[in-house]
Amino acid sequence: MKLEHIHSVYFIGIGGIGMSALARWFHANGFAVTGYDKTSTVLTEKLIDEGIAIHFEDNVHLIPEKVKLEKTGALIIYTPAVPKDLGEYQFFVENGYELYKRSQVLGLLTESKYTIAVAGTHGKTTTSSMIAHLLKSAGVDCSAFVGGIMTNYDSNLLIGINNDVMVVEADEFDRSFLTLHPDVAIITATDADHLDIYGSKDSLKDSFNAFIKNIKANGKLFIEEKVAHELELNPNGNIGVETYGLNGGSITADHLNIAAGKFTFEYKSEKRNITGFELVMPGFHNVSNALAALASVSESVESDGALVKGLNSYQGVKRRFEYIINAEDLVFIDDYAHHPEEIKALLESVKALYPNKKITAIFQPHLFTRTRDFVDGFAESLSLADEVILLDIYPARELPIQGVTAEIIREKMTLKNVTMYIKDDVLAYFDKQTPEVLLTVGAGNIDTLVSPIKHLLEKK
Repeated sequence: MKLEHIHSVYFIGIGGIGMSALARWFHANGFAVTGYDKTSTVLTEKLIDEGIAIHFEDNVHLIPEKVKLEKTGALIIYTPAVPKDLGEYQFFVENGYELYKRSQVLGLLTESKYTIAVAGTHGKTTTSSMIAHLLKSAGVDCSAFVGGIMTNYDSNLLIGINNDVMVVEADEFDRSFLTLHPDVAIITATDADHLDIYGSKDSLKDSFNAFIKNIKANGKLFIEEKVAHELELNPNGNIGVETYGLNGGSITADHLNIAAGKFTFEYKSEKRNITGFELVMPGFHNVSNALAALASVSESVESDGALVKGLNSYQGVKRRFEYIINAEDLVFIDDYAHHPEEIKALLESVKALYPNKKITAIFQPHLFTRTRDFVDGFAESLSLADEVILLDIYPARELPIQGVTAEIIREKMTLKNVTMYIKDDVLAYFDKQTPEVLLTVGAGNIDTLVSPIKHLLEKK
């Protein structure tokens, strides 16, 4: 694929967070961009407002004529989440188009650039957005493809003037990150996940080992210290490896404290000690993410002051420890956490921030397979809350599995203050209850409850 030969870019599944960032990039660089998605969302409406034509009916007749008539110059990008019997997908396959996954295109866009890639079963979005903001704040020209909406920029994409430095999420789902060959790589976590794709934790680890082998010669790997012993850190013998973490590693946080809702700390490595960090986006896990982000840009940004200014002005990512209400008598946080380890990290941080308040979590499980595979972990992590409201499983791309419901989580929880709701009925909970600290948690469509809940709470 040569960009200079492309006249049109067509997206099948344009509304996904990663696909929409790629669509924005092509649109901003002067390509004719169009696409299909199953449903209209806030993301697709923003793309339409920016001038990208999108339709929501699986209809070959709605594909632009130029894409159909001049296929040699049409780039067709699809998401693996799209069903293979989709009419538009079948049209392109049957008519001999070469279809590309988003990850393949991202690999092509970054292959000639200095690339910082963030991998891990959780923490990717926060860490990659931190890196992008640190570089931009310090005046380093960069582009960034992020799997969430960066609060500082209200976008999942940053476009540099020269695009010489690229910051990307390296997504392990469907082994997508193996299309990347970064100069600098970060691995935040390798907890078992996507077992519907990998089958086992060992298979997942094999994929991360293959990702490490893709790091360019003389490149660098920054890896969370608890993960380091699980992987082959320098199989080719030609990269530099450093570990980071809150409880060990060559890069760590000194004098970590919580003050006025902020996590304050000092960055400490063998080469550099920097004081004065105040992380507005709370969470012990986010301090760890910040260590990785700071390490990855430490050679590009020489000024300690620029790094402190950058991190202290970082406002986070939508749905990652996002404060919806932050008042003395009521706190409402929305978070994308959908894996037991993510929920554990979220609740431990919230309990540290609000040790004397009752914590109520509304959780929507995501995927039948993930619920089945990690039911014990979900039960254990959710039991850290004082009260839990369990919603029905959000199926996403999956069909139901017999015997797998949210009820199997409740049955294994040690916490007894647990109630079950279907999503459409959960607002009734607030007729008689006013929580002290409320969390909405999950990766499905639980985010559509945020505005209605906020409205109800503000009326009280």
